[in-house]
Amino acid sequence: MKILFKKTFVNTLLLVAGVVSTTSAVQAADRDFLNVSYDATREFYDEFNTSFGQYWKSRTGNNIKFKQSHGGSGKQARSVVDGLKADVVTLALANDIEEIVKSGQINKNWQQQFPHNSAPYTSTIVFMVRKGNPKKIKDWSDLTKPGVEIITPNPKTGGLPRWIYLSAWGYVLKQPGGDDAKARDFVSKMYHNVKVMDPAARGSMTTFAERGIGDVLLTWENEAMVTRKNFGSNKFDIIYPSISILTEPSVAVVDRNAEKNGNKWLARGYINYLYSPLGQDMAARHFYRPRNEQILAKYSAQFPKLKTFTIDEVFGGWPKAQQTHFVNGGVFDQIYNNRR
Repeated sequence: MKILFKKTFVNTLLLVAGVVSTTSAVQAADRDFLNVSYDATREFYDEFNTSFGQYWKSRTGNNIKFKQSHGGSGKQARSVVDGLKADVVTLALANDIEEIVKSGQINKNWQQQFPHNSAPYTSTIVFMVRKGNPKKIKDWSDLTKPGVEIITPNPKTGGLPRWIYLSAWGYVLKQPGGDDAKARDFVSKMYHNVKVMDPAARGSMTTFAERGIGDVLLTWENEAMVTRKNFGSNKFDIIYPSISILTEPSVAVVDRNAEKNGNKWLARGYINYLYSPLGQDMAARHFYRPRNEQILAKYSAQFPKLKTFTIDEVFGGWPKAQQTHFVNGGVFDQIYNNRR
């Protein structure tokens, strides 16, 4: 299945403007505002917050004092459940937001509040290798070869590594004669080659790019592109496997906190701005694949076409995948504790 972007463009600048015009009287003072996000979005939200802050001030006259929190997506979700006062969460996968829903802090219908099931941009899983690709890594099958040292984060703490794990599993299922037994054997061999397993994506990037450990980094497409931009294209190559998973980072208003803080409409405006032309263009400039088809076309040279599958298609959705593979004692624990 190729990545498809539905032509459902929403001029959310108008939506945000409509919200602001009806609530400017409520927004009578400068606001503290916390976005709890996953590890690889730091640079994107630095720029996004500046842009949205300027927009909001132009509509209300008020300043927003932005705060950001970054880390492994699963760990970030648990921090919100445990009391971190987020106004919005922008996490790596929908299941992490569902964990917050269970605590009563986010409304159950959160995925219906914004377009594309509240996933304003997408990415996928790629391989980053040393320049010239000395280990000749071209596809998932090469990751199980003897002597290949893999860097990947820990699926128990981050969102990216769960996408990676499921992408490898799905690769096997998509092969002729592929089944769960073969997938389990393949993924077990792959994790046997893992040299370092950091808590989150940015830590793995540091291990690979700065510390020089490992032959291949399994990571987000956008994180790989950022690394090449920061360190130079003469140091690393990006390898696109024959098939990968369509990753859909999710966003939500933390309803209980936002209402208590008086930030309900501010939080909705913030997320709506992600879908605006300006927000989508910023996402693309930070190497996320925008949902807006016109902006995606503008950056088409940046994003190679590739074959993908979705978590719903192969695993029956995040709740089922989480329960099967990532709960304590699940398939990942069984594989990692007995890897060979």
